[in-house]
Amino acid sequence: MFATLPDLLRLLVVPVFAWAAIRDVRTRRLPNRIWPPLYLFGALLLVWEAVSLWPFAGFDGRIFLVRGAISLLFVAPLGYAFWYLGAFGGADAKAMIALAVIFPTFPAYELLGVTLPLVDTQLGVFSLTILTNTVLIGLAYPIGLAGLNLVRGEASPTMFFARPVETDSLSDRHGRLFEDADGPTRNGVDLDALRMYLRWRGLTLADLRGDPDALRDPDSVGETFDPTDGGTHVGPRTDGGRAVDREPEDADDAVDAGGTGDGTGDADRDPDDPWAAARFLDDIDHGAYGTDAATLRDGLDVVAREDRVLVSPGMPFVVPMAAGLVVSLTYGDALFAALGAVGWV
Repeated sequence: MFATLPDLLRLLVVPVFAWAAIRDVRTRRLPNRIWPPLYLFGALLLVWEAVSLWPFAGFDGRIFLVRGAISLLFVAPLGYAFWYLGAFGGADAKAMIALAVIFPTFPAYELLGVTLPLVDTQLGVFSLTILTNTVLIGLAYPIGLAGLNLVRGEASPTMFFARPVETDSLSDRHGRLFEDADGPTRNGVDLDALRMYLRWRGLTLADLRGDPDALRDPDSVGETFDPTDGGTHVGPRTDGGRAVDREPEDADDAVDAGGTGDGTGDADRDPDDPWAAARFLDDIDHGAYGTDAATLRDGLDVVAREDRVLVSPGMPFVVPMAAGLVVSLTYGDALFAALGAVGWV
């Protein structure tokens, strides 16, 4: 394999993103500490190449400046904008920014007489190619979920978005409920928020399902505990109580641990607050993945009542991003190739 030294060094990012994708699937948490070294790494490679092309007098120098500017001033801020608008999690946005810094221009690798990537683009901004490949791979996820549902005999209007699971398995799952008391909904409670609530009350999922009528009474809330960030990786496999006694890992998409630990809360006991949902949200003093009291109550009612529930597992964007990086480094720009095949470019 022959390439410039900066392009060879860029390949070190591939195993980092592979690890991040695997961890994100397992825990939906990525530590903040992985991103600053990637930003610094990309910046050093940029400076290295800029020095070699100084004073940017020829075509190669000028096109490097244009492509670098597009990657840093358009693709990187786009990741932040997606996070700000709620389309990305924090880790997804930081990963996209890292790729924009590390891969502003197309690398080139020669292997057995073949130059990779196979498909270049006229614009030549490699981070943009990674992004478009990522989106195309991400679009295949609902199709795969529908196929899985069909294989299991679960054909339904919601099969592209959710799948039915045993309610007792929710302790170890990620995603959100795709139903409430009125039926399917895209705005069901986040399962991390559900775990936060259970840990705040010191309950397990079995406790909740065993005596929902008593636990729905807000006066049944006694001492409360650290809700953690709701991740499955925090503490033992049980859902709550004093057993959850260590701080959550530093995470991009996790909220800070909250809860007063003294059972008082910031809100007075309210008989019109079923499950003490509003008190929970007041007591933790920060958000619970966008969950409001009404959504939490509906989710608790569904979980307490149903043996099987619809869950939208979601897909961390870092996963198709890692796959998109590999596709981009080998095949190249899939969207550009498709548009070229129909004569649009």
